[in-house]
Amino acid sequence: MLNMLFLYFPEDKTEYIPSIIIMLAFMALAGLAFYLIIKKSKKDEAKFNEKYAEQLEEAENKHQHS
Repeated sequence: MLNMLFLYFPEDKTEYIPSIIIMLAFMALAGLAFYLIIKKSKKDEAKFNEKYAEQLEEAENKHQHS
């Protein structure tokens, strides 16, 4: 019951606005970071496939024949 003393629910609901703005900003930044990570990952995958295309084809052919 003592933990409940730290909870604060304001009567004036406009006090939630700064918190909502900050939360939305962090969510937007997290979405941007996620997008950039996926974009970089796809670019790295394309470079890898380009660099090792020959070895990948050989391994795929060996796998199909066995």
